[in-house]
Amino acid sequence: MKWRGRTRSKNVQDHRGRLGTPRRKVAAGGGLIVLVVAVVAILMGQDPSFLLKMLGQAQAGGASTQHQEPETRQVQVNPEHEHLVEFVSVVLKDTEDVWHELLDDGSQRYREPTLRLFSAGVPIETGGCGVQGSEVGPFYCSGDSTIYLELGFFELLEKKLGAKGDFARAYVIAHEVGHHIQNLTGQSREVHAQQQRLSKADANLLSVRLELQADYLAGVFAHHAEARGLLDPGDVDEALNAASQIGDDALQKRATGRVGRAESFTHGTSAQRVRWFRKGYLSGNPQGMFETFEIPAGQL
Repeated sequence: MKWRGRTRSKNVQDHRGRLGTPRRKVAAGGGLIVLVVAVVAILMGQDPSFLLKMLGQAQAGGASTQHQEPETRQVQVNPEHEHLVEFVSVVLKDTEDVWHELLDDGSQRYREPTLRLFSAGVPIETGGCGVQGSEVGPFYCSGDSTIYLELGFFELLEKKLGAKGDFARAYVIAHEVGHHIQNLTGQSREVHAQQQRLSKADANLLSVRLELQADYLAGVFAHHAEARGLLDPGDVDEALNAASQIGDDALQKRATGRVGRAESFTHGTSAQRVRWFRKGYLSGNPQGMFETFEIPAGQL
């Protein structure tokens, strides 16, 4: 991806190295890894922290996070991550340009999300989704329209999950921006309200549809980034490989050596994630996002 030396977004907040805050129970969505792994742990009767450590992460996150005393130490910022700060800022600016082009009309403008960087091992307080730790991976909080990202996740993505390349990283950001678009359109609120009235299996299926929709929107971004001449040969393949590596089935098999029941999936299989990213990439039409909620589950 052609990103070096290009315009950066003004919406990136660098909170790396700041003092921590107390951990407490949270309810945030959009993380790519931990939610799936926690489900695997529950299904296999294991401590979620065991599986998280297998993926090179610190401990179980999400709803299992307990009260702790506030951090009192200052965290060192990894100097090797500085080029990633530029990368993230440039990619976020590209998403802003693409989505302004696609969504702005005479009556409204695309509202840009914030992207906040934070340090590994230091919980960060969100504006509406409680306190989260870096072990949850990248996530979007609708309460403050902010994407949260710890840059070490990109190392996990490449070294532990085999998703290499700068556009694999761009895909992660574009996916979280997809959750922001769902928030702007009211899609995520509608889905979450429906989930409260459904069985766990049916609620999980809605979660899968929501995640595949975000993958579709990431593909739409890739289509228009390519049209703007921003991509290098092989970039789209890097994103497709990343989508494949973070499917529920791939993560479960990597963590436990087996794949659980489809009813337990929350983000979609590798094949589904690849399929919907590719659909968005080939069409470039954001209106196609609604198809993930219109077709039978067996066709996802």
